Amino acid sequence: MEDGKLKVRAVDRALDILLCFTRKESLSLTEIAGEVELHKSTVHRLMTTLEEKGFVSRDASTEKYRLGIKIWELSAHLSNTDDPALLLLPSMEKLRDELDETVSLYVLDGRERLRIQAVQSNQAIRRVAPVGARLPLYVGASSKALVAFSSEREQEHILSDPIWPDSVSRTAFRDQLRVIRARGYAMSVEEREQGATSVAAPIFDLKGNLAAALSVSGPLARLPVEKLESYAPLLMERAREMGMMIRG
Repeated sequence: MEDGKLKVRAVDRALDILLCFTRKESLSLTEIAGEVELHKSTVHRLMTTLEEKGFVSRDASTEKYRLGIKIWELSAHLSNTDDPALLLLPSMEKLRDELDETVSLYVLDGRERLRIQAVQSNQAIRRVAPVGARLPLYVGASSKALVAFSSEREQEHILSDPIWPDSVSRTAFRDQLRVIRARGYAMSVEEREQGATSVAAPIFDLKGNLAAALSVSGPLARLPVEKLESYAPLLMERAREMGMMIRG
């Protein structure tokens, strides 16, 4: 019994193995064993079962594993009414067509932000935003939007985290959060990636809870600060419309 809930060790370990593939597309048995801190023989038995059930597949030439077809079959049955990544995709595509820049959707996940959906710009030079990417909360427009509109308690937990880098002043960051809350959106100019800029706005569900952050990003040469600011009203309006679609 852990945290009042019965945990089945084999299931827990199998799920930990599957979660390894959120960080890397393909992994060897040795790499997986290292990630989950289990003996290779134990991991091999679990991988054999997962492979038989179709949740992973093994490349005979490289001896590496990747997610199997069953994962995609399961994802195909996610309800559009429950999954923001699917529910908001048409609206994100519409915003991409309006601004012709990459549009991303992020959620808070622990002490990171997770990109759960992205619609790439059609421009030749563009921000490529891979879905599933995990990014720190102390830098970037979407990070600041998520933190700024979180509860005060959540903000303090984030800002007091031991992994918070000494190079990022907590005092200055708090000052930024106040400005962001006042104007309703956040901006980033080459904070995380050289030559890249972005603007982000919070999405609140129908119950008023912070659900996600919606961002538009692109190259600095095409999206200077003035352009980002001009995009902010439309971005906030689209974020408000998307929030009306999330039940919470």
